[in-house]
Amino acid sequence: MLQAIRLIAERKITEAIRKGLLDIQEWRNRPLPMTNDNLIPEELRMAHMILKNAGYLPPEIETKKEIQQIEDLLATCEDERTRVKQIKKLNYLVLKLNAMKGDAVNIENQEEYYRQVVERISVNRHKAE
Repeated sequence: MLQAIRLIAERKITEAIRKGLLDIQEWRNRPLPMTNDNLIPEELRMAHMILKNAGYLPPEIETKKEIQQIEDLLATCEDERTRVKQIKKLNYLVLKLNAMKGDAVNIENQEEYYRQVVERISVNRHKAE
């Protein structure tokens, strides 16, 4: 299956070069960009690449992005109700991420994280006042 896809791709590239649609001079003698797909099983790499190019991310990465967005929102948020709501959502997302990873939910480990989040929020809030 992969061999057939490679053959089709090579034919399309050769045809584009022949028609002058693809300028290969700027890529000549330069290494291809490296991908970090070494941890992905070989039989899943093509599917993973297609999904990645289409903009789909693994659920863990989506959750990490959401956590970062909430942390950024908390850093600038001045409304106390919104802040509490977002901290609850952040708490849920961190627990969800730990569950996805298969990590045991350990409140002591999370305590330091939440202390830092609250400290960051407090510092930003005092700066605004």
